[in-house]
Amino acid sequence: MPDVIRNRSLEPDSYLRVESLEGVAQDADLLVPLAVLTAQREALQTRPGKLGVWLETTDEPGEVAPYLPMLDLVAVHFSSFADGRGHSIARLLRERHGFRGEIRAVGDVFKETLFYLSRCGFDAFVLRPGERVEEALKGLDVFSEAYQASVERPSPLFRRRLAVPRGEGSL
Repeated sequence: MPDVIRNRSLEPDSYLRVESLEGVAQDADLLVPLAVLTAQREALQTRPGKLGVWLETTDEPGEVAPYLPMLDLVAVHFSSFADGRGHSIARLLRERHGFRGEIRAVGDVFKETLFYLSRCGFDAFVLRPGERVEEALKGLDVFSEAYQASVERPSPLFRRRLAVPRGEGSL
């Protein structure tokens, strides 16, 4: 897997995406499909490395909920930017299931989607091939303010404005 945008900078990815545990170093950080996670839960729990799960937008976030305490990462694969189900998966993982680990957007991810992905709960991104990281990072700051509530800012703008006493500045 390529490098990851995390904390607004490019970082190396330590996770190895595998379909099977056979021949994998015991201490490797693994990213496995949901089917592997459910089938090999015990073997994965005893490993010393970090563990992540790879979800497709067709996977139900409730299916991964029982495994969240053992996970460091949930990667959601966008086969097309037009498929908005991944946004819902991230929001449900954060708000309904209380997941505080890394939620990574992978697949058809590019500059124009980063701001919206981050508002839904994604905090790491792997860009599609050919995207320039420096340009894509600007996508996180494309808007200075958002009116609606989101995972990253649960209070809508009008409530934030009401919370500031008159004369003490504006939002």
